[in-house]
Amino acid sequence: QVQLVESAGGSVQSGGSLRLSCTASRYMLNGYCMGWFRRAPGKRRVAVAIIDQYDTANYGDFVLGRFTISKDNTKNILYLQMNGLQPEDTAMYYCASKTNCMGWPDELRYSYWGQGIQVTVSS
Repeated sequence: QVQLVESAGGSVQSGGSLRLSCTASRYMLNGYCMGWFRRAPGKRRVAVAIIDQYDTANYGDFVLGRFTISKDNTKNILYLQMNGLQPEDTAMYYCASKTNCMGWPDELRYSYWGQGIQVTVSS
């Protein structure tokens, strides 16, 4: 059964850090394109970062070196380390996956989604 479960969101002050986790089916981390998306209030869902089976990562332009995506294949967990958080990073964050990373920013290409987890950054 395909399953993606996010955890460890929450509230932080501007400049703070959070590390999101996504527990995934084992075969996904080994062979799929894994990513994080976010949807801010009133805005469309956008790609934050993705990582492929070779651990090659890509990031949305707005990340500006603040976030790092990684995965632990032994624990079946995908991470998103977020540093230097700003109020504009406030959003619901989603874990997603698909078979390859072609066209990675396009949410419509992703087959599997987690339920989402809230991140709130206060000024």
